[in-house]
Amino acid sequence: MAQQAYMEETDNGGSGPERQGSRLRRLLDRLTGPWRGDPRIWRRGLVLAALALILALIMLVHSRIPNAIGNLGSLTETFLPWLGLFVPVLLVLALVRKSATALIAVLLPAAVWLNLFGGLLTDKAGAGGDLTVATHNVNAGNPDPSGTAHDVAASGADVVALEELTGAAVPTYEKALAGTYKYHSVQGTVGLWSKYPLTGVKPVDIKLGWTRAMRATVSTPAGQVAFYVAHLPSVRVKMEAGFTARQRDTSANALGEAIADEPLPRVVLLGDLNGTMNDRALNAVTSQLRSTQGAAGSGFGFSWPASFPMARIDQILVKDVRPESSWTLPETSSDHLPVAARLKVDMSS
Repeated sequence: MAQQAYMEETDNGGSGPERQGSRLRRLLDRLTGPWRGDPRIWRRGLVLAALALILALIMLVHSRIPNAIGNLGSLTETFLPWLGLFVPVLLVLALVRKSATALIAVLLPAAVWLNLFGGLLTDKAGAGGDLTVATHNVNAGNPDPSGTAHDVAASGADVVALEELTGAAVPTYEKALAGTYKYHSVQGTVGLWSKYPLTGVKPVDIKLGWTRAMRATVSTPAGQVAFYVAHLPSVRVKMEAGFTARQRDTSANALGEAIADEPLPRVVLLGDLNGTMNDRALNAVTSQLRSTQGAAGSGFGFSWPASFPMARIDQILVKDVRPESSWTLPETSSDHLPVAARLKVDMSS
């Protein structure tokens, strides 16, 4: 009896892991059963594998795609993050086709996309900073300029830049912001509002024939900072001409020259650049400055169009100033989202 009891206990004790192992085997059999023993899993899906490799190649060498034909390179770089959407599509198709070759190939564009943009998916925002700034393209056709001004002021920003101001709407913005910002200047279609004194205010020539950029020194409690506000020309996507951006590119080069000649070491650029940080056409500007969103934001910070943001063309860029946090503000009556950042001007502490 004792021997029988021992045997029964041993049998029962071993049946638990055996049953668990059986369940795992059954699950694996269910998942891989249709593939097992199929010699065609490596021959199927070659077209999908080729598409995956092409997608990876586009993301890897985007900077070498020529702009000679319809500014195709800049167009690709503007919407470069969205190419990642093709990865899950290819993955699903590879599973449907039961192609091991395609599944392995899809790993390459996935790895490239994560290398390019994976860092933007983490929250890099800090709690420090001694200056909050914001910028907003308010839209020339804004039906509620007063409400838009109050929304931006409610962000708590110490310095605010507005773009696409019309002569008729400027008095409304000035009245709405007067209670929060003691100092301001409007140059052409751009303006700067500040809680701290402004000096050295002047328009910046970006080769348009009218004023869409300005420069001012803001005397913050942490020291003087050169602020630039700019609204670069719009770009268009046309069937017959592609991505037309020549005027924008010329203005970006002129803005870059003005920033390069800036005597103050600390610089903040606020504005609608009508281009992303990936767009090589903005290198004259972006090569000199850091993006607050890239350095201290969470996510991509897309700002346009406000109804369904697909690109970050509204930028806060800095030099010799440390970004602590960066974010988009709630939607206003404009077709752009406002963007804001918290900066550390005094980096000695």
